[in-house]
Amino acid sequence: MNRFTLIHRRVRRTVFARRRLLAALTAAAAVAAGLQAAAGPPAPKAVLVVAAHDIPGGTVVSAADLARVEFDPSSVPAGVLASPAGAVGRTTATPVRAGEPITDVRLVGGSMLAGYPGMVAVPVRIGDPGAVALLRIGDQVDVLAADPQGESAAVVVAADAPVIAIPDHEETGAAVVSGGLIVLAITDTTAQDLAAAGVSAYLSIVINR
Repeated sequence: MNRFTLIHRRVRRTVFARRRLLAALTAAAAVAAGLQAAAGPPAPKAVLVVAAHDIPGGTVVSAADLARVEFDPSSVPAGVLASPAGAVGRTTATPVRAGEPITDVRLVGGSMLAGYPGMVAVPVRIGDPGAVALLRIGDQVDVLAADPQGESAAVVVAADAPVIAIPDHEETGAAVVSGGLIVLAITDTTAQDLAAAGVSAYLSIVINR
């Protein structure tokens, strides 16, 4: 047997020994290519408007308060705004956390009375500004009228009234007039009772929720 024949046989044995490994690698590559083709391209992300930082309730939203972030389409909440323009200039109804998508329920409607059919918006000056500082838009309060002389018990003149606005301290003229101003959504009848009580009584609040 000559040298060429020996080399040829060695090459054949080496190829046969590794044939199974090559076949397995080829099959694995074919399966991977098939899976990739079946999966298709990744689903496009949804771009949502979110709070760029914590936004307190009652804040008039500006462009600096907002950011745009990509979300998995399956995690998009209902009522989310499509663009920052839908939020800028509107007032937050509740506090919004940084990174939270801006939805319609987080913003006060075009009118303060949106969502309160049959009600009227009534400004009420509460005697204790510290109590007003505890309030957030959406809280519900009882308004009590007390005799400044203490000769009669306090009475409830508005019950479970939702707070729909809290004017800024500077806008209320608090330097001239004592107390704090809030705006409540109440009925016409309750508004008349509050107006009468505000003339001669000291008004305070009990926060229900």
